[in-house]
Amino acid sequence: MLLAVDVGNSTTVIGVYEGTELVEHWRVSTESGRTADELALVFQGLMAFQNLSFSRNVHGVVLSSVVPIVTERLVEMTRKYFLFPPIVVRPGTRTGFAINMDNPREVGADRLVNAIAAHDRYGGPGVVVDFGTSTNFDVYTAKGEFIGGAIAPGVMMSMEALSARGAQLPKFELRSPRSAVGRNTIEAMQSGAVYGFAGQVDRIVTEIAASLVDAGHASPTVVATGGLASAIVEECRTIDHYEPWLTLDGLRLIWERNTG
Repeated sequence: MLLAVDVGNSTTVIGVYEGTELVEHWRVSTESGRTADELALVFQGLMAFQNLSFSRNVHGVVLSSVVPIVTERLVEMTRKYFLFPPIVVRPGTRTGFAINMDNPREVGADRLVNAIAAHDRYGGPGVVVDFGTSTNFDVYTAKGEFIGGAIAPGVMMSMEALSARGAQLPKFELRSPRSAVGRNTIEAMQSGAVYGFAGQVDRIVTEIAASLVDAGHASPTVVATGGLASAIVEECRTIDHYEPWLTLDGLRLIWERNTG
């Protein structure tokens, strides 16, 4: 089995693949203070709940990470407990994708992985909207080139800032309100968050699509992913597909391209 790990600033997504099938997946909090041994305990516990052996079933590990210290600890964990190195998505890793940016090294690994997965599944050109700590808009061409995008404050970041800075504004669950006209404070905040972020997505995607067409590309396919996407996507008018485990699929593809 293949263990695929995507480390974000807030959450870490873990998947187990049997061939091309995602057989199990989990989300855990990203905690930079965990040692390699503590990470091994987390992974072992999750796999044991599904009757999977941490030590016997895993034959490969691939990971992307935007938290360098966690990257180091995961590499250490893999070498110590599986006795082979993981494939880490970073400059020099074979991806089959060109990065046409001013500074290719500054492109986050998760952004590239998402583009690779979406291109493999739907072709191009395309835009991946990833709802995470930030909301990333990742743009790629039909030829398989990552050409840039946009980055906006994330849904959860904005919600927490609103509650923290507003003395009388409570924390609230992100879900569609009964009406755009909130009849109480919670519903008003839900309306602002859900319709506000949906509107943001639609406007940015529209501008990106226009830029692609102006540059001679076809109109893009738009794919949404990320842990906070579900409440927003259903209110968006520009999203074509919702793939909650897109990043894990991209990691699997990169592992295949580097191992044959």
